Amino acid sequence: MSTNLYKRLLSLLPDEPVQTGAVAAVYADGTAVVTLDGGGGQLRVRNPLGKALGAKVYVKAGEVTGDAPALPYVLIEV
Repeated sequence: MSTNLYKRLLSLLPDEPVQTGAVAAVYADGTAVVTLDGGGGQLRVRNPLGKALGAKVYVKAGEVTGDAPALPYVLIEV
């Protein structure tokens, strides 16, 4: 049985996190600036879904992936 060490290494790495935020700016090149919830800063990401200014969205791996619910942000530390 052969083992691909590169695939095994990749399986150890964590997946990209899913973040939520609001669209702060939309650009003609298909990108948008998203202000992350909880004071996480801003990201310029791909916007293939064409979300409008002010929309609450999910962001994963540098891309808007869908609509997020308009709920208040709550941080719980354990």
